Amino acid sequence: MAQKGILNVIQRLGYGSKLPLQIGNGVKNRRALSNHFWSGRPQISAPLATFKQKLEYQQYGRFFATENTGKASSPEILSKLFPQTAANVDEETERERKRKEEEEAKENEKAWKRMKIGFAVFGGSGIALVVWAVYEFGKPEIDAEGQIIEDEFSKSPVVQQYIQRMWQSMNYYQKMIQEPSREKLLPDPLKYPYVQPPYTLVLEMKDVLVHPDWTYQTGWRFKKRPGVDHFLQECAKHFEIVVFTAEQGMTVFPILDALDPNGYIMYRLVRDATHFVDGHHVKNLDNLNRDLRKVIVVDWDQNATKMHPDNTFNIARWLGNDDDSQLLDLISFLKFLASAEVEDVRDVLHYYRQFDDPIAQFRENQRLLLEQMQEREREEQAKSKPMVKKWTPSFLGRSS
Repeated sequence: MAQKGILNVIQRLGYGSKLPLQIGNGVKNRRALSNHFWSGRPQISAPLATFKQKLEYQQYGRFFATENTGKASSPEILSKLFPQTAANVDEETERERKRKEEEEAKENEKAWKRMKIGFAVFGGSGIALVVWAVYEFGKPEIDAEGQIIEDEFSKSPVVQQYIQRMWQSMNYYQKMIQEPSREKLLPDPLKYPYVQPPYTLVLEMKDVLVHPDWTYQTGWRFKKRPGVDHFLQECAKHFEIVVFTAEQGMTVFPILDALDPNGYIMYRLVRDATHFVDGHHVKNLDNLNRDLRKVIVVDWDQNATKMHPDNTFNIARWLGNDDDSQLLDLISFLKFLASAEVEDVRDVLHYYRQFDDPIAQFRENQRLLLEQMQEREREEQAKSKPMVKKWTPSFLGRSS
């Protein structure tokens, strides 16, 4: 009974008290009671002694474990030791919770105020921008003497005048972006006594003639494609060469000056000469001012020439590799067209559109053509031999 009483006292006191002196005294008292209780019984079994030792170690272990956990368990210990303090602890917790809620509510209110101010500033700026645009783009034009020039909107109410003029200006700028800067991209063909090449060759610059390359050390550089000098020299003998690209002129002109010092490229067309359709800069050959039956476009991007696919000869995109030889094969193809004096190049280009690699197909066709020509030549030689033998006089004066 005494042992159970001691255990009850320990359980009521708990194991997390921060008063080591009191717990130490409790342990000493428990030991004294235990010695008094067991003094009357000299025969102590080994299991009971082991249980007693484990109980003491457990007492000290729980004490130090509670010390390491911090302040989290101290209210519970105080409430167990002193039940009258439990109400005070609950009140402090409740006050702390209310204080945090009030601070959070104040912070949310400040954030909402800042958001409303931001919306007001943004809306006011938008309204001011609209008013400025209506006034700036909708005001009537003024002549050199400061007099207002009458237009088709002058008889309308003032507000309506400004809105209509602004809308007309917006359409004008949109048209500038989406359509070419001029109706005729190239001048009229040359007249006699000047020589106008029979065919027009339109070349893309990027990844056909040069390839852009960027590094941390050098920045942007443009690499010449293998064989490009020979390609331009040979094509200039039969074609009017035009470079037509969607790049900006400030980028294109210095590159072409360095790429073509001999002036084989006759004309240069840049981004302002393209149509902007569905997010792509498209080359509209209708504005080229040339007979489309004699126009050949060499490009790797089908979106850039989707308005005139039958005038396009698509080749693989060059990515800067040094073992490329496509331009040499392209020279053979273009020379074949020029020497054959094809009336409408669209028929030939339409045939090669069905192949993924038209250059490879052209080489295969040339191989087959060469084999046919050799076979025909052998047949002609074989036919001509009997005729020669027939009319050759023999040694005896008889024909064989």
